[in-house]
Amino acid sequence: MAYRYDGDLEFLGQMKSEELEDLVSCLTHDRDGAVRYTEELTMNELYKRHHPDHQKYWELIAAEIQCFGANSFATILRGGKGVEYKEVLMDVCDKLKVNYNKSSSVEKIEGNLLMKILTDAIENMTPEEIKELAAATGVKNTNGITAEAMVGVFQAVFRAGGFKSYQLTLIIVNAVLKALIGRGLSLAGNAALTRTMAILTGPIGWVITGLWTAIDIAGAAYRVTIPAVIQVAALRQKHLYEKQASELSFS
Repeated sequence: MAYRYDGDLEFLGQMKSEELEDLVSCLTHDRDGAVRYTEELTMNELYKRHHPDHQKYWELIAAEIQCFGANSFATILRGGKGVEYKEVLMDVCDKLKVNYNKSSSVEKIEGNLLMKILTDAIENMTPEEIKELAAATGVKNTNGITAEAMVGVFQAVFRAGGFKSYQLTLIIVNAVLKALIGRGLSLAGNAALTRTMAILTGPIGWVITGLWTAIDIAGAAYRVTIPAVIQVAALRQKHLYEKQASELSFS
């Protein structure tokens, strides 16, 4: 296993070890906490020497994502190197039937993936649940609020970027991971964030459970690449938000 330089994963080198913990756990352990048969990270000497200081071997973490997303035989032919992250991401999007433009940035495609999951969840909510969700997200007039209107609200949040977009990413990712691997992100949210998480966790869980059944049939690699991509999306939003906040504080 060797890291292939990847501009879309280089930001992992700037994340703190504790921020990488959820991603590493997903790559190395299954839902029941057992070590994955196909992972190579924990066998690496650098990992053994520095674990749990993940920042010291972030390139190995990135390489593990690349290799899980690649065909094993093809990886051997490439000298142990996998495929670039964007290819892994697009493969996941294809599997989950996400509409995206191949020429778009990785950040944009990740947003399309999260928005697809969120849209499917909202469309399966009752009018009462949608009204409760609208109130939790700060919509002033919730009378007659529709699923389409709520999807529009969240699309606007993603387009605007910044802290609200980062919060929405955390909400979706937390619910997805609870459904996929049985535990959410290791984060602490404020009361409004926690309330919105609670409302969306059930509907998003139903969507993911349906997808997961099909994925289980499709192949074991997706049980790693889908939650890994979801977590990379959350880490990227955290990195971008903190970078933006830092630049504003110095302007």
